[in-house]
Amino acid sequence: MNDNESGLIHDIGEWLEKLAPARPEYRHHQTGEDNADAHLKSLLLHHDTTLPVTGGHLDLGTWQRIFYAEFDGQRAKRVIVKVLGVGAASNK
Repeated sequence: MNDNESGLIHDIGEWLEKLAPARPEYRHHQTGEDNADAHLKSLLLHHDTTLPVTGGHLDLGTWQRIFYAEFDGQRAKRVIVKVLGVGAASNK
């Protein structure tokens, strides 16, 4: 989650590439994989987040948006959403 501003999004991409550039000499690549930089970039951005919900709606700042960053190609992915908290009482 971050501000949805094109300059910031561009800067984040450049920053990630400087910190974890795509290059062939990672030891991980000796296993037959070629995605070490994707793993390292994922460490920097995390793989989960907690989002505030108020009155049944996302409670984000004016410019905030949720972004999904994929660094390992277009592989099939699984998204898990878990809701914690107090909800409306059921009529059972």
